Amino acid sequence: MRQSIGCRLFLPSILLLVGLIAGPNLASARARHERHSRQPAKAPPVQPVPLSQIRVFDNLPAPFSLDARSAVLLDGHSGAVLYAFNEHEKMQPASLAKMMTFYLTLKALAQKRITLDTEVTISEKAWRLSMNNQVSRMFLRVGQQVPIHDLLYGLVVSSGNDAAVALAQYLAGSTGAFVIQMNAEAKRLGLTETHFMNPDGLPADGQYTTAADMAKLGRDLIERFPNAVTYTSTKYFTFDKIRQPNFNALLFHDARVNGIKTGHVDSAGYHLVASADSHGMELISCVLGTTSEARRWEESEKLIDWGFRTFSSVHPDLHRIVPASIRVYGGVADQVAIAPAEVPYATVERGKEGTVTAAYVASARYLIAPITRGAQVGVVNVMLAGKSIASVPVRTESAVAEGGFVKRMTDRIRLML
Repeated sequence: MRQSIGCRLFLPSILLLVGLIAGPNLASARARHERHSRQPAKAPPVQPVPLSQIRVFDNLPAPFSLDARSAVLLDGHSGAVLYAFNEHEKMQPASLAKMMTFYLTLKALAQKRITLDTEVTISEKAWRLSMNNQVSRMFLRVGQQVPIHDLLYGLVVSSGNDAAVALAQYLAGSTGAFVIQMNAEAKRLGLTETHFMNPDGLPADGQYTTAADMAKLGRDLIERFPNAVTYTSTKYFTFDKIRQPNFNALLFHDARVNGIKTGHVDSAGYHLVASADSHGMELISCVLGTTSEARRWEESEKLIDWGFRTFSSVHPDLHRIVPASIRVYGGVADQVAIAPAEVPYATVERGKEGTVTAAYVASARYLIAPITRGAQVGVVNVMLAGKSIASVPVRTESAVAEGGFVKRMTDRIRLML
């Protein structure tokens, strides 16, 4: 018994020593070798999809097919599907699973459960992944104290499996508990075609996703956490003197691109979910199951460039047609500010931006106090070529309490005149 206990106590020290010995110099050499010398794994062959099976926004003719198993292009603002085929075909997500790990970490930051400076102690499990030259890693060392800030860069830029495990263990106590959170969040976001088995995306039975779900997750990620692009757009990340380029090669070829994540496993091929912004229009593309690293960014670039050339996101100026305030009688104030609850985006073909119009329909000419904040006073109808595409409530922006007796009586008389 004494010998067994002694071995267990001695093991972490041995692992720490090995981690220190196999430090930055050796890791850097391995990273350089893997980046430039390894032969790409052979992905499954891709069968071309007939143009007739590709769905394009507004029933436009499909411009081209892609050398991929499935693909989706979204208008990031409106959510409109601009291009899609086989978008519900299930396959292994590979490192795209790290998008959910990223999402949950940003959510924890927003909820102030952690800070960017929160330090995470690297476990043996995370360290072992950093020593595995078959997976991407940021080269963490067992026992090392690493801030969340660095782990986020390691997760997104270096695609570190070790970073994913370290974050999962810190946020949930174990990777198993974290996976439960991943699937619960997927359900909450409406990702009905996705199931996670680990935080890093290593192949596992029962783990799957689709292009439709990953495009939606990419859009939700950027929409809810705009600061996500701080990490996803970073081209290089240096940790412990090891400098690694972002696996998303599209960042180096198109200045409009600002993220998001790559993935690869032999059984599914090469994936890329990309985000891009140009002149106020945002696009989210998801291309799954290409045959090489080069092909995944080339096909994504083809899709994104076509999207920007073909479509526009129109943001109608509803505030121009909605009055700034409405008359109030019998209250402590004679006016209350009103505004549209939101200003929706509309997707149109480029050149047809003028077909988007809006009209305000008031439900009341005045209000009588007391008035609650958020009371609806009208609606804005947004139309595309004369057809309604959105109905936006117009609400009061503050509450108005009743005025004194004299004020109420005076205003009652004014209403009678």
